[in-house]
Amino acid sequence: MNSLRIIGGRWRGRRLCFPDAEGLRPTPDRVRETLFNWLGQSLDGRTCLDLFAGSGALGFEAASRGAASVIMVERTPRIASALAANARMLDADQRLQVLRADALEFASSRDARAPRFDVVFLDPPYRQGWIERIEPLLPRLVADDGAVYIEAEQALSVCGAWQTVRQGHAGQVYFHLMRRG
Repeated sequence: MNSLRIIGGRWRGRRLCFPDAEGLRPTPDRVRETLFNWLGQSLDGRTCLDLFAGSGALGFEAASRGAASVIMVERTPRIASALAANARMLDADQRLQVLRADALEFASSRDARAPRFDVVFLDPPYRQGWIERIEPLLPRLVADDGAVYIEAEQALSVCGAWQTVRQGHAGQVYFHLMRRG
């Protein structure tokens, strides 16, 4: 089992365990710290979607920092089970929902009239074309004044109608905060 540490908010310092899986790479502490500085330390009242939840680093961090609701989407059964177990351990069931689903299927089946999210986290497996496949579906997921956070194997200046407003690089990870152009 692997573990990660929540770095801010209500559950600061808590360790969460998650299983090994190919391509699973939790967002490093330093990158998460930068991201949540960009977003503002508090996410009070915001709604978040962690579309490729994996270890849960981004979704749990958002919930710890006061997000009103967080939906974490993960298709691998044992990883989704670990996410649900961590949510129960933190007593986060009221604000955090784990869905065992494919990210593309979740995004494409989302009703266009459903409320959209204030922050969408995209940290998909690399070199599989996920960002390109999800990009046309972002308008049904992201609120007009919402933000998209993307981790990728290369620098991005745009993703559909969203433009990079902040970016960084750590090791082999390029990370971007995007807003609608």
